[in-house]
Amino acid sequence: MSEPQRAHFRDILGAWKRELMFEVDRTVHHMQDEAANFPDPNDRATQESEFGLELRTRDRERKLLRKIDSALARIDDGSYGFCDETGEEIGLKRLEARPVATLCLEAQERRELAERQFRDRDDRYR
Repeated sequence: MSEPQRAHFRDILGAWKRELMFEVDRTVHHMQDEAANFPDPNDRATQESEFGLELRTRDRERKLLRKIDSALARIDDGSYGFCDETGEEIGLKRLEARPVATLCLEAQERRELAERQFRDRDDRYR
């Protein structure tokens, strides 16, 4: 991968990270501003449900932030764009679609197939 390509992906990942961090800050302020002890149990339940959904979303984003940080570290150490499993280059189209990808398309497909097979096998024994 050339230096301009690495810079391109560094920019994409950096922008994605800034956007996620903005959402984290927005959530914190929203929850502080909207936190109220409603007298009506239905209103309290609705608020708790909304907060729960928002916190689950932020948890997924927190995990994505770790992947972004990992991808940025791989860009810095020169291992970005190479499959963790095979060592082959990950296609640029795949990296454009999923900049945090660590597996080439073929390795990812094998992993997903294996997961489906094992999941199906586990379901039969329940």
